Amino acid sequence: MRKKVRRKEYTELLNQLDANCSVSEPSNKRVKPVAKSNSLTGVITPVKTPALKRIGQSISRSISFRTDARPLPPAPLRSRTKASSFPRRRNSQCWSDTVESHDLTAKEIKRQEVIYELTQGEKQLIEDLSLVKKVYYEPMLKLDIMTESELGQIFGTLDSLIPLHEGNPYELLVCFQLHPNKTVGEVGPTLLNWFPCLEAYVTYCCNQVGAKALLDHKKQQKRVEHFLRLCQESSFSRKLDLWNFLDLPRSRLVKYPLLLKEIQKCTPPDHPDEDTLPDALELIQSIVAEVNKKTGEAECQFYRRGLIYLEESQRITEIHQSRFLYCHGELKTNKGQKLHVFLFELALVLTRPVEDREGGQMFNVYRQPLPNTLINLEEIPDSEAGGGGTFRGAFTGGNDKDRRMEHSQGSNNRTHSRPVTV
Repeated sequence: MRKKVRRKEYTELLNQLDANCSVSEPSNKRVKPVAKSNSLTGVITPVKTPALKRIGQSISRSISFRTDARPLPPAPLRSRTKASSFPRRRNSQCWSDTVESHDLTAKEIKRQEVIYELTQGEKQLIEDLSLVKKVYYEPMLKLDIMTESELGQIFGTLDSLIPLHEGNPYELLVCFQLHPNKTVGEVGPTLLNWFPCLEAYVTYCCNQVGAKALLDHKKQQKRVEHFLRLCQESSFSRKLDLWNFLDLPRSRLVKYPLLLKEIQKCTPPDHPDEDTLPDALELIQSIVAEVNKKTGEAECQFYRRGLIYLEESQRITEIHQSRFLYCHGELKTNKGQKLHVFLFELALVLTRPVEDREGGQMFNVYRQPLPNTLINLEEIPDSEAGGGGTFRGAFTGGNDKDRRMEHSQGSNNRTHSRPVTV
């Protein structure tokens, strides 16, 4: 009886959220490098409405970035009677859809499209983050699905990120709306003013390592798993899970250098932005680099704390002196035994995953860790990589390279070789 009441309570809450969130829906765009459009060479003057829209749509496709928020595979059979259970899509609108005609060159059209993409992305991110708080954090706290402390660890400083995107980026959006031609002139000064605020991402992204581990652990509880599954099946989630939403800020942050580079390409030499855009690009690149560095250090510390040493001799100084983790993942021995391998900055550690008293994941150190001075890492071609000897880390930041690892051992200097991905 209690389960029926609980399920009814969940369902009523989700139906209410579904009705209230018909507009605020998460973004589902994917990140890919900005592509060059060969069709934009030359000057188009004047540009009529149909041509402008065709060019704008082509540009919109070329600057469409992807995030890590990917929907689940659709079910094999779709029932028409359950249309509301399938994800809604945001209307994809490019700048050329908002104007009738302009006497602009193709290069200037592309510039306006990228700036418009920047402003719309900010607007959508605010909607997404507000949605996360409304449909996940508050209901789970209200229904006592997780404690306030647990939710605080998982959501981190998410609340503090929303105001960061409500200020200066909206100035550009207002420019689009107020300018008679719906165009934006300078963006460099606005971005230079705003980018220092994004240093707050260091705290949020550093917390993500522990947040992901705690969320995965809590999903093992039936109440948590049931609630998150109901949310994911509801239309407001667009089939994305909670972690997809929590990772949106990081995904958004790494887009800014790509967007600025594209704006810079389309900016003529005599434009006022010619002097400020390089400074803005350098600033945001330094912030992204700092976030990556601090996140890497936080990840390294997190997994170091999870190591359980069965012998005192396993506590080699190279592990504790390591500042970052190249990669980690599962490998199998020749006997089929599964091991979790950590390639730290200064040491290679083989472990066996175990659970602590509370069900959290820990790692028993297996045999003697190896200092990296005893290991040779050799880069190998993609065609030779793969197979059972490769593993890929969860936080490699897209810098994966295939290399062969060799370990020299014993008086005969025997060499053991295994390909790894780092």
